[in-house]
Amino acid sequence: MRLVGDNVTPGIYSIQEARKIADELELDLVEISANAEPPVCKVLDYQKYLYQQKKKAKEMKAKSTKVVVKEIRFGPQTDDHDYNFKLKHAIGFLQEGAKVKAYVFFKGRSILFKEQGEVLLLRFANDLEDYGKVEQMPVLEGKRMIIMISPKKK
Repeated sequence: MRLVGDNVTPGIYSIQEARKIADELELDLVEISANAEPPVCKVLDYQKYLYQQKKKAKEMKAKSTKVVVKEIRFGPQTDDHDYNFKLKHAIGFLQEGAKVKAYVFFKGRSILFKEQGEVLLLRFANDLEDYGKVEQMPVLEGKRMIIMISPKKK
């Protein structure tokens, strides 16, 4: 096997020799690449290695941004006052950096007003043009017509 490590002279050793070298250094013999010809092993402190891996994973998790999705619900015959009220909330959400998922919920026979719902969502997207961009055009899913709007980059 090919042996690598910090305090080891790299080279090809037998398994017994590699174990002996690892024992002398009071470290562990870890297989890095089993498919290589010959297999590659590394002499290192395995607990320290695991700790560093955990630490890297935690740093990556801290750096990743969490996407917040705020929902706004309309009816097919939403009035202008309610519409403007919800529009202000959507603008606030987009300025905070959250995505907005707006949907028109059709109850009972109101599904007949699909066109009204689509017009309402397109008007909503048009009014939010300065604050965000449309990620998904209006789509009818069951009794809901949904549109996704993501914030514009600053």
